[in-house]
Amino acid sequence: MTQPLASDPHAQAKYQIRLDWGVAGARAVAQDADVIVWVDVLPPADGDTAPANAPATELPGSGAVIEGGLSTAAAAAQWVLDHQVRLGRRAMVAVIPAGAQRADGGTRFAVEDLLGAGAVIDALQTLGIDYCSPEAAAAASSFVGLRGAVGHLLTASVSGQEYPADARRAEVTPFGVLNARAEVLVHRPFSAAE
Repeated sequence: MTQPLASDPHAQAKYQIRLDWGVAGARAVAQDADVIVWVDVLPPADGDTAPANAPATELPGSGAVIEGGLSTAAAAAQWVLDHQVRLGRRAMVAVIPAGAQRADGGTRFAVEDLLGAGAVIDALQTLGIDYCSPEAAAAASSFVGLRGAVGHLLTASVSGQEYPADARRAEVTPFGVLNARAEVLVHRPFSAAE
């Protein structure tokens, strides 16, 4: 794969933590990333998990690919820190909020993924991995500023509203519980050759 050019502002190459949306955004910022954190907070309302997980296997580069979000922010950040220790150098991290799919197949902004990405970035900053692109810094600030409203924002969001009204709170709210899970799903592990 082609390495991003340092002069390409879309690559955010000078930053340790970068952020862009969806698979197309990953192509822009993750070519040289040591870790890609794929953030897709809410599964589709129809219960089909294939669309949410499939893109994580299509991400560019040769770095590790893990899932992160609100419920795994601290665990994802710790995984990245441990990976950085294994590498013996600063790990380059691309945080990729998935966004949601429009009826026409395009990607739309998804507030739940912005907040999930922000939670992961905030947790990384807490561990000292904090040289953020402006895009990553804005996501972290969004999460920090809205932390107390996450549960409401998830159920009131476009994606949350796609769930049936009688099931919304029970099905959506658990995905907004910060650090509820200690395990990180790894789609592509780090290479021993790194």
